[in-house]
Amino acid sequence: MSTFKAPKGTYDLTPPDSAVYLAVREAIAAPVRRAGYGYIETPGFEQVELFSRGVGESTDIVTKEMYTLTTRGGDQLALRPEGTASVLRAALEANLHKGGNLPVKLWYSGSYYRYERPQAGRYRHFSQVGAEAIGAEDPALDAELIILAVDAYKSLGLRNFRLLLNSLGDKECRPAYRAALQDFLRGLDLDEDTRRRIDINPLRVLDDKRESVQQQLVGAPMLRDHLCEACKAYHEQVRELLTAAGVAFEDDPKLVRGLDYYTRTTFEFVHDGLGSQSAVGGGGRYDGLSEMIGGPALPSVGWALGVDRTVLALKAEGIELELPAPTQVFAVPLGEEARTKLFGLVTELRRAGVATDFAFGGKGLKNAMKSANRSGARYALVAGERDLADGVVQLKDLESGEQRPVAFDTVVSELLAAQG
Repeated sequence: MSTFKAPKGTYDLTPPDSAVYLAVREAIAAPVRRAGYGYIETPGFEQVELFSRGVGESTDIVTKEMYTLTTRGGDQLALRPEGTASVLRAALEANLHKGGNLPVKLWYSGSYYRYERPQAGRYRHFSQVGAEAIGAEDPALDAELIILAVDAYKSLGLRNFRLLLNSLGDKECRPAYRAALQDFLRGLDLDEDTRRRIDINPLRVLDDKRESVQQQLVGAPMLRDHLCEACKAYHEQVRELLTAAGVAFEDDPKLVRGLDYYTRTTFEFVHDGLGSQSAVGGGGRYDGLSEMIGGPALPSVGWALGVDRTVLALKAEGIELELPAPTQVFAVPLGEEARTKLFGLVTELRRAGVATDFAFGGKGLKNAMKSANRSGARYALVAGERDLADGVVQLKDLESGEQRPVAFDTVVSELLAAQG
């Protein structure tokens, strides 16, 4: 046992489970890559102000959950709690929006950090795949991103997820609604922290999960009743495009999500098999975020899907992904000369694209064959002095048990042919 353990609320990804996480990441990324999104990677930490401005001073993420640090030079930094603000900052810094081809389409994958109470599906270190379309205001773009997320989930075999959809209006219609909501909330029996939110961002109170608060919100004014004509028309186009694409959704007038930068389209994917931590991903439009962090007006939309939560959703549905065996061929040398020859053959097979492993450590035949079986390989290559003298290697099918000699110089071509 090591003296050290992973920090509370975190986890290690180790084989064979790590292969499932990789497959989920690749499945989520595949649709966005086909839709023209380019990969972007940002640092694991940013200036604190990027998140306090963009994510919002009143959010739990900023007030309670950010990991912050002060450098030796006195800079205030934070481990990134989400991806959108970092990606937009990087796009602005690189002047990607000035390339003349808007929207700028970007996707990313990485680890994020929030100081939360650890529980199933909620970690202090978690993994997401995200996609952002920067610089265009178009309901088709909102619909595109939602459809790509749905396609990613379906490609994994998931069925029991639901799409919740809402519109948060814009700077034209939200102020009147905000005032009406504030008037309503001030008449409720709320704790001090929640009352502070009424003045800073009253919409966040609607997102409060406590039953004592939700009971009092019955009869609260709904944003959908205060949308301006432009926002109504925009939202209706998103809904029509999703319907035409065969994407089912549920209108959720209380959906606001936990970030202050959302405008108009907002959405969340929930899975009914995950209990209280049912959200597996979500996103929305954030037309004013660029200005909030010092950039030009760049209407944008995006989402982030949780890899950890998606893996839990797969388990809840009893779905086992069909993953390729990490090893296709396992080489077992008998004797020093065979060890040298087979090691060279292993290198040749790997360079030809065949996943191949080797019996390291001078194991005897029995133990080496046990290792071959444990590796998941389909074939074993076994060679001793007599085989080398005859210019052959024994090719054993580990599924059928059949074994036959193969000329040493044709092993690579035969194995490539066997793979199809």
